[in-house]
Amino acid sequence: MTDLATERPDLLDPRLVDRLVNAVAAGPDAPRQHVVAPFTGEPIAAVPVSTPADVEQAYVLARAAQREWARRPVRERAGVLRRLHDLVLDRQSLVADVVQLESGKARRDAFEEIGDVALAARHTASVAPRLLRTRRRAGIAPLVTRGYEVRHPKGVVGIVSPWNYPFTLAISDALPAFAAGNAVVHKPDTQTVLTALLGRALAVEAGLPEQLWQVVVGPGPVVGTAVVEGADHVAFTGSTRTGRHIAAEAGRRLVGVSLELGGKNPMLVLADADVSRSVEGAVLGCFANAGQLCVSSESLYVADEIYEEFVGRLVERVRRLRLGPAMDYSADVGSLSSAEQLTKVTAHVEDAVAKGATVLVGGGPRPDLGPWFFEPTLLSGVRPGMLAADDETFGPVVAVYRFTVEDEAVAAANATPYGLNASIWTRDTRRGVRLAKRLHHGAVNVNESYRAVWGSHELHLGGMKASGLGRRHGSEGLLRYTEVQSVAVQRVHGIHPPPWMAYEDFARYMTRYLRASHRGRRG
Repeated sequence: MTDLATERPDLLDPRLVDRLVNAVAAGPDAPRQHVVAPFTGEPIAAVPVSTPADVEQAYVLARAAQREWARRPVRERAGVLRRLHDLVLDRQSLVADVVQLESGKARRDAFEEIGDVALAARHTASVAPRLLRTRRRAGIAPLVTRGYEVRHPKGVVGIVSPWNYPFTLAISDALPAFAAGNAVVHKPDTQTVLTALLGRALAVEAGLPEQLWQVVVGPGPVVGTAVVEGADHVAFTGSTRTGRHIAAEAGRRLVGVSLELGGKNPMLVLADADVSRSVEGAVLGCFANAGQLCVSSESLYVADEIYEEFVGRLVERVRRLRLGPAMDYSADVGSLSSAEQLTKVTAHVEDAVAKGATVLVGGGPRPDLGPWFFEPTLLSGVRPGMLAADDETFGPVVAVYRFTVEDEAVAAANATPYGLNASIWTRDTRRGVRLAKRLHHGAVNVNESYRAVWGSHELHLGGMKASGLGRRHGSEGLLRYTEVQSVAVQRVHGIHPPPWMAYEDFARYMTRYLRASHRGRRG
């Protein structure tokens, strides 16, 4: 792997930092917690820590702002998102700087977040007027019963977002909530809170009322719990373990919840795959954001006929990856985000090797580049009972397996409690689609690693099994933030017999009507 050592990146402008952290919902005497740059291990900024009382006050302010916001026409709300789309693209250099400094990712991965937020803003602004309008629905009896479907905002949405994609996951869940007429109380991960605050500042510049998006900061068990306890709907992205606790609390309160959780995502390379193309797909799918991506591939299943060629080319391609803390587009792979991530990734590799796995390339930390860098790593001989086989690594570590028949690959891909993302590589796309339908994963990409589904905002994105509940993107990504109300207007006469008709005669009449209408609706 090529190393790209650079000088220590400049810290953020203190005036910008002060402007951003002043938006945190916290008291003037709140204690502060440092945000640390993964490239250097040094502090970037000190942010105030909120208390449960601060969260409670944030909900008070958000609810007051939401009532006024919900009265605005949908197209006016969508206009804010359209302006945000342009601002995000116009300020992409600043956004990428903040994302890189807080998360340690390569700049190309930071740009992926910028593009995704722009797509989310544009898509939501485009579909919101259509999805949220009052719709006519058929009543029980044509001409005399008229039905309407009405969409109301939930109220205040509680969002808890993680550190790995801090711009995308802070904003893409909030935009449809705003479009639907809701307010948001948001707890981003403290490690990447400046990125979330920058996203909020851009939204306010685009016309979003300041009080509508409240940001709180602090530990999940304290501040995150308070956010969940006050919300009318909860959107969470993070670990399956935490997701289960949030779902239980939401169930106790009978509020809606949408969860995108962990994954152990498979990539299937069939015998007829284009080897060069699938190798490039594996590099992207396994090592984007240093593997710290919920939809990244951690298990590669390669057909026996092309296994040696594929693995040989992949090893050479991984060796050529450029690893380093570059604040431009020259690096392919950046740093892990924290010491905890480095410890976990290292433990997975050491455990696998101790139990008989082989390191094909990579395999260790790179402290010469920065405190939390880890080499992109390929392992063979990984078996059940190893951490790298059983648990989500969430780092640049991938296990390679071979298979002889497709049924074997499908069974292996489905033999996991998770079901978030998968990819299939084949020259026969119809075959790929048929195989995709057999996989128990919420998203399956054919001849792409994850971007095809993730970037197609008309499609729904979310997990099956232990990978989550609900969907972001698509129509459900917006409608999850609404309460649907049914209104029926009855004209002429009610659905009951007139005073002069015996009920048994009414029942015979209705029976004839039901039979006739059934015959008329047969396709």
